[in-house]
Amino acid sequence: MTAFDHLNEIAPLQIWNGVVGRAVNGAEATLAAIELEPSCVVPEHSHANEQTGMLIRGALRFRIGDETKDLVPGSTWVIPAHVPHDVAAGPDGAFLIELFAPPRADWAHLERLDPSPPAGF
Repeated sequence: MTAFDHLNEIAPLQIWNGVVGRAVNGAEATLAAIELEPSCVVPEHSHANEQTGMLIRGALRFRIGDETKDLVPGSTWVIPAHVPHDVAAGPDGAFLIELFAPPRADWAHLERLDPSPPAGF
């Protein structure tokens, strides 16, 4: 096993309709590159993982608990464990990086797609 990989070679996971992620799992956390299709909506959900992230490209409307904010590239967020949240991508979609701790063991059952470069990469 190697300590290195490349985003283009990581098998994408179908996380939600319109949401694909490429995950790198360590012993203590999961780092994920996430793509959202234009105008995609991720419904309200929560999980046992703390979630931190940064928007790289596109736009998001993010709700975390009782707070909603329109995000632009460079925006960051922190979602404590078990806090309900939802997100909607803008008309051009979005590309973001997120860190989950502990690792996303619940993603092990997700459909794996053929490796390919993320859009615009």
